[in-house]
Parts: sequence; C-alpha cells; structure tokens
Amino acid sequence: MENQRLQEALHSLKNTKVRMTPQRHAILEFLFSARTHPTADEIYKALEGKFPNMSVATVYNNLRVFKEVGLVRELTYGDSSSRFDSNTSDHYHVICDECGKIVDFHYPGLDEVETLAEHVTGFNVFNHRMEIYGTCTDCQNIKKH
Repeated sequence: MENQRLQEALHSLKNTKVRMTPQRHAILEFLFSARTHPTADEIYKALEGKFPNMSVATVYNNLRVFKEVGLVRELTYGDSSSRFDSNTSDHYHVICDECGKIVDFHYPGLDEVETLAEHVTGFNVFNHRMEIYGTCTDCQNIKKH
C-alpha cells in the first residue's frame, strides 16, 4: 500500500515539475513508510547516516514543497514541534498526553459537522479539526508496573 502511495506521490511531483533529488526521494519514502507522524528533526536523524551532507533545513524545505503540492499535512498541536502526516485523507488524531504518540482515527460520521456548523452560523465552512487526548496503552502499562 505504501509503495503504491509513494509511486503516486512521485508521479504527482513529476507532474508539478518538482525535480526529484535523492534526498527528496528518501524523505518522501520515509514519510510514506512511517507508522508515526514524525517531526522534521526525526526525519533528519533517520536519514543523516545515508545523507551526511543533508541539513535540517533541507528536510524543512522539502516538507514545505510536499505540503504545497498536497502530499503531506502539517500537524501542529500546542507548543510542540510540527509533525508531518503522509495520510492526507480526512481523519482525526488521538494523542497520548504522556509520550506524544499520535494515532490515526477515522470517524466518517463527523463529516456532517461542517454542514451543521454552516447551517447554524451562516459561515462558509471549508475545514475542521478535532484532537482527542488520552494515555496510550504503552504508557498505561508503564504506569501499572
């Protein structure tokens, strides 16, 4: 699945005339294979061994390009660093208040909330965001021991 999504992303970049560098390909590949929602620093640390001349700025610049093209979403929660999600479909996130782990959560029933908000307020609603906070099972198990 990730490989197909990666190939589609590479094709999309090619269509927008974005030049594919080895670093850009590696960052994109990392994002599409990550089960987490990594920060730019985490991506940099994961790839610095393979690309010793790559800087954190290179990672940020490429993430900006991917975001502009619609391949990743930037997640900002409170004061913490931005995290990046290669799943751009409509979904929500459950965030652990202990370790910061973020897990995708799908609930299509909430799609109607935008229609209701428009009806009640008269706004032209184009998006919404919901965050759910709790303690993940790993952190719950640590507390038990």
